[in-house]
Amino acid sequence: MTEITTRLIAEPTEADRLAILNPLLAFNLMKTGNDRYKPLVITLSDASGQVLGGLSAKSYYDWLFVDLLFVPEALRGHGHGSSLLRQAEDWAKNETCIGIWLDTFTFQAPGFYEKQGYTMFGAIDDYPKGHSRKFFRKLLLVEE
Repeated sequence: MTEITTRLIAEPTEADRLAILNPLLAFNLMKTGNDRYKPLVITLSDASGQVLGGLSAKSYYDWLFVDLLFVPEALRGHGHGSSLLRQAEDWAKNETCIGIWLDTFTFQAPGFYEKQGYTMFGAIDDYPKGHSRKFFRKLLLVEE
């Protein structure tokens, strides 16, 4: 057998990452079948078309994961965040997703997500120090 070693790469390249990701994705495909991966971006733009914020997500294994949602502070409280989430939920329903999940820090918007019908399913305390990272989900398609 070939000698196996480990090497810490402090500044990895995209090729370093793909060398790990690609065989992992192949393994997952073998075990679960098609993950039905689809990216989603919904932008929040001004009249000139300048993107000011928005939502970025990806659907796989019949769940939508919202990895980014940003509304500039001056535009908050006017329903833009709710609209972005609603559009993502409608898109996810159309893609027959079971639900949506996301995470946020306590200094960001956990109360906002709760108002939108999301429930917390986990947390990491002291991440970052003095705060917590909260994980939320919302079921979309409930089987009867």
